[in-house]
Amino acid sequence: MSLSKDANWWRQAAVYQIYPRSFKDSNGDGIGDLKGITSQVPYLKSLSLDAVWLSPFYPSALADGGYDVDDYRNVDPKLGTLEDFDEMLAALHEAGIRVFVDIVPNHSSNLHQWFIDALNSEPGSPERARYIFRDGKGKDGELPPSDWPSHFAPSAWTRITEKDGKPGQWYCHLFAPEQPDLNWDNPEVEADFIKTLRFWADRGVDGFRVDVAHAMKKDLSEPLRSQPTLGYENPRLDGKGVFFDRAELFDVYREWRKVFNEYDPPRVAVAEANVPIERMPLYASDKTLGQAFNFAFLDAKFDPSDYRDTVKKSLEIADKNHSSSTWVLSNHDKIRHATRYGLHPIVDEKKWLLADGKTHPLDREAGTRAALAATMFILALPGCTYMYQGEELGLHEVTDIPHDQIQDPAYAGNLYTEKGRDGCRVPLPWASTGSSYGFGSGGSHLPQPTWFAETNVEKQDGKEGSPLEIYRKALALRKKLQGEELLMWHETKNKEVLHFSRPGGWNCMINFRGYSHKFEAKEILHSSAPISDFTLPAGTTVWFKV
Repeated sequence: MSLSKDANWWRQAAVYQIYPRSFKDSNGDGIGDLKGITSQVPYLKSLSLDAVWLSPFYPSALADGGYDVDDYRNVDPKLGTLEDFDEMLAALHEAGIRVFVDIVPNHSSNLHQWFIDALNSEPGSPERARYIFRDGKGKDGELPPSDWPSHFAPSAWTRITEKDGKPGQWYCHLFAPEQPDLNWDNPEVEADFIKTLRFWADRGVDGFRVDVAHAMKKDLSEPLRSQPTLGYENPRLDGKGVFFDRAELFDVYREWRKVFNEYDPPRVAVAEANVPIERMPLYASDKTLGQAFNFAFLDAKFDPSDYRDTVKKSLEIADKNHSSSTWVLSNHDKIRHATRYGLHPIVDEKKWLLADGKTHPLDREAGTRAALAATMFILALPGCTYMYQGEELGLHEVTDIPHDQIQDPAYAGNLYTEKGRDGCRVPLPWASTGSSYGFGSGGSHLPQPTWFAETNVEKQDGKEGSPLEIYRKALALRKKLQGEELLMWHETKNKEVLHFSRPGGWNCMINFRGYSHKFEAKEILHSSAPISDFTLPAGTTVWFKV
């Protein structure tokens, strides 16, 4: 199957996120790899996807799940080779599926050649100027250069030992110490990332997911400004924060856009930008990256007012910017939405997870039902839907990973006050039996729960009403039904029921937690749970024509 040259293919695409190390293992070493992805292209094709997005597969010591990159233009030997990547890309393209790769521009790993060169060079050298090195404060430089915090540690600064064995300068890292921040005021850094974008685009990659797209540029004027928090509590709208969402970022992205437009069709990008929704158009402009993740649904409750407000505001902003909205319910950083929706809304999810899910009961059945309803709701919306591997199986968060087997640096970095993100990164179950439920012959790099024996691809394949088959039918129908990027809301006289219609005469209705709701329809196209006598039960979405 040849891919179209449609420059707007991404605007209403269905994109599936693959976390390569946990998708499929081809060689029995317990780690998912590129050949494993290639082996499951028929499965991915069965989902009627427009694209897949690959989380990092680059050489990495896995200090942060692959987001600590040693080499931006290569493949981790544990996951394969560049030839394996080309084979996988060709197979996906042949199946009509485009490919996004993750770009991690805010920081490299501490094993990147540039950082090794910086450690082996003198203060003030060109090698150190690629990163953010500063002398410490105090009599002997024993104090950090500023109060900047890190996501994974109390301070964003780590002191190095110089070549002569004496304590030396400090370097900045907004994440783990193994992830030194690059200095984006250095033209050499900008030029090298342009080279990386072209490297992957020339191989045939269709798009890029930009990690922490709101960072990179920082206020490095001396003396360094105070920043006692990471800035999300009091977001600025003027583009003049210390190290997030700064105005100079968009000069970088305008240069990237010039590179994207060199290709036919133009390459696309989606920003992971944790910014106020009013700032998202700056990232999603056709002069910059083109699209930005809308994270509102990651935190929204399974609630009609939350859902309607999120959709209305998102579509208004997208319309003003001439971009397309993006919708996402789960990803590699968030508790799976089937679990979020199976918990009482007042539960503190992080504390609950830290206690291995033992402080409050989880209603797995209700959570799965609500998750399927939510997915069919967002699939019906105009715009681009991003899904996370395993959600098509109705997977829940794995809550009982032993604390001594946790790999996420957020656990130790945050002094064991939150368990981290491993629970959604557990290798996928493909079969009902075996040492790793079909993931691979050599076990899995994170422990899998026994309930995978009942929740896997083999159990659900071809079984009517299973989450997998509900996803397959919804995604296939969506391809046929999508029209103009418009919707019209309809009143239901039921506060728990939302109803909208799309061009072409098809409708979507969701009943959240209310009583069963009677509706009129000429034809039911699909539903997230069984429907009889045109009555919509709680926790159910239906697509229909009138």
